[in-house]
Amino acid sequence: MPDCSATRNLLEGQTDNPPGSSVGYFRWIICAVLLLGTTKNYMDRQVIGVLKTTLQHDLGWNEIDYGNLVFAFQAAYAIGMVVVGRLIDGLGTRIGYAVAMAGWSLASMAHGMLSSFSGFVAARFALGLGEAGVFPASLKATAEWFPKRERALAAGIFNAGTNAGAIITPLIAPWITLHWGWRWAFFLIGAIGFLWLALWMWIYRRPEEHPRCSPAELRYIRSDPQPPLGKMSWLKLAAYRETWAFALGKFLIDPIWWFYLFWIPDFFERRHGLALFQIGLPIVLIYLMADGGSVAGGWFSSLLVQQGRSVNFARKTAMLVCAACVVPIVFAPRVASSWGAVFLIGLAAAAHQGFSCNLLTLPSDLFPGRAVASVVGMGGMAGAAGGMLIAKVVAYFLEWTGSYAVPFAIAGSAYLTALAVIQVLAPRLDPVRLQEA
Repeated sequence: MPDCSATRNLLEGQTDNPPGSSVGYFRWIICAVLLLGTTKNYMDRQVIGVLKTTLQHDLGWNEIDYGNLVFAFQAAYAIGMVVVGRLIDGLGTRIGYAVAMAGWSLASMAHGMLSSFSGFVAARFALGLGEAGVFPASLKATAEWFPKRERALAAGIFNAGTNAGAIITPLIAPWITLHWGWRWAFFLIGAIGFLWLALWMWIYRRPEEHPRCSPAELRYIRSDPQPPLGKMSWLKLAAYRETWAFALGKFLIDPIWWFYLFWIPDFFERRHGLALFQIGLPIVLIYLMADGGSVAGGWFSSLLVQQGRSVNFARKTAMLVCAACVVPIVFAPRVASSWGAVFLIGLAAAAHQGFSCNLLTLPSDLFPGRAVASVVGMGGMAGAAGGMLIAKVVAYFLEWTGSYAVPFAIAGSAYLTALAVIQVLAPRLDPVRLQEA
């Protein structure tokens, strides 16, 4: 295919391609690479959740210790979401994502060399800093490679990697632990990042610079108006209600996903008596359902836009449906059947991912391209701050009561609350006109 850069001067004034016209597909290959990166990200962060009971036994941790490890990760993630988001805006998507992947892969591998609690705290902190790059980079890549009508679907696809990683980890981490010990689970899973890094550096460029992006596909990608943008500060971004709508939405729903990731394996061991090598299938089924929810939530929203509904109507309708589907999870601690609990948690996880992929699309719907990663970083910091809070809440309630009732009650109400906050702060989802710095 000819180089897309030859068409850059033809882009102004282009309109959408007619429905059904052939515009190329290379953007979906980019989306697949983003999916693999998100999968690797969640494999690294979930190993400690899958091996929680083993590590507590071998290293002598109690529930408060484990909660503090999660807190350390979340604190670093909160810091990293803003710092790394700005770094990616400055370095560009290709180099910024590469730096983040290399950093967090090394931190993941470092867990396998440690025995002291303080060493694990330092490793979790380093992991959180690096892993903070995954969503700012992925969403910036999506804004570069997809028109608005496809961004929710693209976000839903790469966001499905959060579930894919959560499916793969409980299958391979126990197997590695059984054969070679828990340290090798961290070594081998962490090392996968360098294979992805080679693929990323080989395949990723901006569409204008990529020889595999056809002129027709480039016109399609750039079919949305591209407003000019000057430099802006965090303070300027924080002045917009739309920034707070995204950030507070993340603050309310992200902690629920962290709760699933770091404590659901323990819930099945504690409440239903499943051993380390028995939790794999229930966890796989939960995250398979979550995968379906991620793609379906993005597809539903994108379908509404393609049918002529406004972005505001499409995103919020999809989020409302998802929020309603989470509510039954409040009954999960009371269900006697482990498979009944799997269904309720899986439904809530699917709804979370459908809600999340639409929420993640809002920065690229609302803000010009150069601001997207920074806004995502600010929202990610808010989500990680919520994750720090949930780490303390769950750890102390488990230590004091041994019950999961309160965390599941919080999970059931978080999404309707988040949607209400978004509606108040951004009732129309109109694109923001940023002022020059």
